[in-house]
Amino acid sequence: MAEVEAGKRAMTGTVPSTRSAGTPLAEGILELEHRLTAAQVLMPAWRHPNLEDEWLACDAGIRESLERARRLREDPPDLGGFEGLIWAVDQLLAPLEAFEAASERFRTLRR
Repeated sequence: MAEVEAGKRAMTGTVPSTRSAGTPLAEGILELEHRLTAAQVLMPAWRHPNLEDEWLACDAGIRESLERARRLREDPPDLGGFEGLIWAVDQLLAPLEAFEAASERFRTLRR
């Protein structure tokens, strides 16, 4: 989760706010790819029969997010401004929502 969350922060950090101009999208994508690749390496450590569905969903989410990042990096569309940037960030992070369900399931099993 720590690597995935760091990758998500890198992507949300590309969005300008009142406090920050935002980091360049390309920089955020590279950081996301780096963090998700690290998360893939760590994934086998928490694979367990009681979490198999969640594990598979997280694994698929990482692979999908990495594929979307690759396509965006290799063939960047004209995002057309703030709304396009928000769309791109959402597209990259949406597959990672599986980690929220896995985290909740993990907490449930610990009880």
